[in-house]
Amino acid sequence: MLIAFIVSVSTFLLFSFIHYASKKKKPFKRALLSMLLGVATLCVVDLLAGVTGVYIPLTKLTMLTSLVGGMPGVALLVLLSAF
Repeated sequence: MLIAFIVSVSTFLLFSFIHYASKKKKPFKRALLSMLLGVATLCVVDLLAGVTGVYIPLTKLTMLTSLVGGMPGVALLVLLSAF
């Protein structure tokens, strides 16, 4: 659990730095939004599993992947679950 917290915080700081370096306004807000959109996308994929047939279990690893990777990380999980 501590490792997941450390990875989440370091990812947040990395995203904030990337947004700050690209001269975007409110880098902390954008970084948090990127991470939350990844988790929200994973939850939507999980809720629509019965309709789409794509099932991704909500585990610590998948949640961490969606936090770190954002929406592209969830897309990667969907692609990996297809094979």
